[in-house]
Amino acid sequence: MNTPVIHILLFLFVAATATAAATPTKRANYLFTPHAKAVAGICTVIQTNTSLCCKTLKHVPTNDPIELIRALAVAAESSVKNSVAFLSEIKPKHTSNATAAAAIISCGKNLKYALEDFIEFWKATGKDVKTLAHNYFTCKRTLMSIMGYHWTCFDDIEDKSLLKEMEIGIGVGKNLSSDSYDVFNGLNTIFKTFGIKVKLNEEDTSPRPPPLSAYYY
Repeated sequence: MNTPVIHILLFLFVAATATAAATPTKRANYLFTPHAKAVAGICTVIQTNTSLCCKTLKHVPTNDPIELIRALAVAAESSVKNSVAFLSEIKPKHTSNATAAAAIISCGKNLKYALEDFIEFWKATGKDVKTLAHNYFTCKRTLMSIMGYHWTCFDDIEDKSLLKEMEIGIGVGKNLSSDSYDVFNGLNTIFKTFGIKVKLNEEDTSPRPPPLSAYYY
């Protein structure tokens, strides 16, 4: 009794399948979207790890190159925070080794100093193109110091297994900081690529203490 019903259902299923196969869904090619072009315009400036840049910026929902530049630095900041968290997690494994524990503690302190530098970096940079261009030199100098903090973490580590573990743990943060520096180092190229007419300030614009003469009457 159910045979005719089965045949009808089978016919409908085959027809639906054939229709779906005949009319494939159209997918927009991401490589030709404005967002992909904006990301490529920034990531092509980076020489160290372009794929890391593209993976980071691909998920940032904006075509504004300035916001994408800032997003890369935000990602670097997040990675430094993750690095500090990672070090706190591996510390209990090496408490019996005084040298290893000291190296982990030292590295954690350096990365926290890097985070403090990032806070100052955001204060100096601002949110608009003009402020970003005005603080160009300061941005480069601050990011260079952050990269320095990452490298000094490895200075006192002689244990090869611990060294490898820590390199893996803070590797993303180190790479993103390096990529962020390369972005700011090539900021003039990025501005030209997107037709942004702003002159970069090549002088240090970070706050400085008053001269000693200001303390004398």
